[in-house]
Amino acid sequence: MDGNRRWAQARGLPVALGHKAGAEAVRRTVEAAADQGVTWLTVFAFSSENWRRPLEEVSALTGLLRLYLRSEVANLVKEGARLRIIGDYQRFGPEMARAIRSAEEATAGGTRINLNVALSYGARDEILTATRAAARAIAEGRLAPEALDEATFGGFLQTAGMPDPDLIIRTSGEQRLSNFLLWQAAYAEFVFQDVLWPDYGADHLAAALADFRRRERRYGARP
Repeated sequence: MDGNRRWAQARGLPVALGHKAGAEAVRRTVEAAADQGVTWLTVFAFSSENWRRPLEEVSALTGLLRLYLRSEVANLVKEGARLRIIGDYQRFGPEMARAIRSAEEATAGGTRINLNVALSYGARDEILTATRAAARAIAEGRLAPEALDEATFGGFLQTAGMPDPDLIIRTSGEQRLSNFLLWQAAYAEFVFQDVLWPDYGADHLAAALADFRRRERRYGARP
């Protein structure tokens, strides 16, 4: 979800309005993904590195996230979407944490599409946290060292029980992972689209999915 700031600056608007337009793009994309038969969608809304941004922008983003959680729950239920949050969202404070838990509970019955929102998320921190958890399990005798394989380690990640991504879409012309799902993206396909996130819509998603479907996925093996 890249390009909110550039979108606003190009129009002479406050950065907060760029983030607001980005939130509206999330709504369009969730609806389009469900219509296209996508059953798992993860959006990177706020990275652990985003805390380094100016306080005014972080505050605006926090307020927008709170507003989104309140206003979008009914639409998510209507779309059959189940919302789950990954990341260290406790950093947003107890009020936000309660809003997140409430939204997750309200949408728990959604079966049409699983929407994961990464908030205050960083993949390196996720891997380190999982490694510490696995080490504690071994030290306490709950896990034998030789039993620690990829599947078992995956159970310590925040995405435990979720499928690895098949496709990662990067908008606004950026071509890097930016600390997103490093473990899970081992065999993901990538599509880079030169469109700012607030302008993203159903046609862009359809083009990315069409590109993905044309590819031959070999997972290191010969065809």
